[in-house]
Amino acid sequence: MHDVAMISLESQPAPPPKRPPRRGLGRFTLDIRQTISPWKQAGILGGSLAIGLAISVVILDLAGIAPLDLAKELAGVFNANSLRSVLVRAAPLILVGLGAGLAFRIGFWNLGLEGQMVFGGIFATAVSIYNIGPESTRIVVMGIAASAGGILWVLLAYWMKVRFRVNEIISTLLMNYIASYFLLHLLYGAWQDSKTAFPQSSQYRPFERLSDIGSGVNSALLVALAVAAVAAWAVHLSRAGFYMRFISANANMAKVVGVPVRTISLVVIAASGAAAGLAGFVNVTSQEGRLTQSFFDGYVFSGILIAFLSRNDPIVVVIVGFLLAVLFVTGQTLQVFYQIPFTMVQLVEAIIVIAVASSEFLIRHRVRWTR
Repeated sequence: MHDVAMISLESQPAPPPKRPPRRGLGRFTLDIRQTISPWKQAGILGGSLAIGLAISVVILDLAGIAPLDLAKELAGVFNANSLRSVLVRAAPLILVGLGAGLAFRIGFWNLGLEGQMVFGGIFATAVSIYNIGPESTRIVVMGIAASAGGILWVLLAYWMKVRFRVNEIISTLLMNYIASYFLLHLLYGAWQDSKTAFPQSSQYRPFERLSDIGSGVNSALLVALAVAAVAAWAVHLSRAGFYMRFISANANMAKVVGVPVRTISLVVIAASGAAAGLAGFVNVTSQEGRLTQSFFDGYVFSGILIAFLSRNDPIVVVIVGFLLAVLFVTGQTLQVFYQIPFTMVQLVEAIIVIAVASSEFLIRHRVRWTR
């Protein structure tokens, strides 16, 4: 029996040699960046912007506007008449960009820029209708009143967040609708122009409008640049700017080490509302010449776009606001000569917002291919 067992074992074939495991094609790994250089950050942001612009060019090409024609229209913006329109349009864009950027710096998502613009326009128009202040300083009083209107409207949202823990994204967005319907209530009611019977206020008198200062430049641009200069000083040179960075990084830790979080937040959010209120003021006093029912349309997304592109830096806000004004004036030209709807311009703006917002992921994370 023993011999038979030995023969049986010897007759079994030897097991095949083990092969080394096959390596796959690899996979993506995701790491959180600890630091990133400003140049690389600018490169990621610029690449995302270029992708958004490329998609926009393709969409406009499908709508019947060839890329060469689009380039010609963009170049035509810089003639004398169009450039004046760009500078006038840039003033409220710069102000809403400052309003959004200041609030975003401390983590307060102020999406109620349009509502604050509405109340800025309403408060400014109230000064005109009820003849508040002497004629020589009427325009200054209107500007102060517009700032107060924006401040009151945004602080209502901040109070709801502090008192009832209402998310400011929801409250500020919904408050836009309340403000717009209140505006319609006034324009279809007590403030309706008796001469034209249209839903708009009576026309402002000459001393109640922001005038040109020469070479086609409106004084609205000076107002926007002055506010931007004050904001840049506050962000980059003052102690409050350091506190803002601390609060944005870790509000709880800032409170522990003695930073006046509540006071700084209150002041910054009020400044955000004041900038938006001034945007409404410069819009109605330099462009419209009266309070209308649509002077604020589209500015909330414009403010968000400018804040994202500028990384909440007041100095860069001025540059981006000017470039966005070029986009808007070009869009108006395309509407006239190519019969595209204004919604197409808003679509281009939305694509750019999405592209720039997506760049935040690559700025904060590193994607690597490993095998």
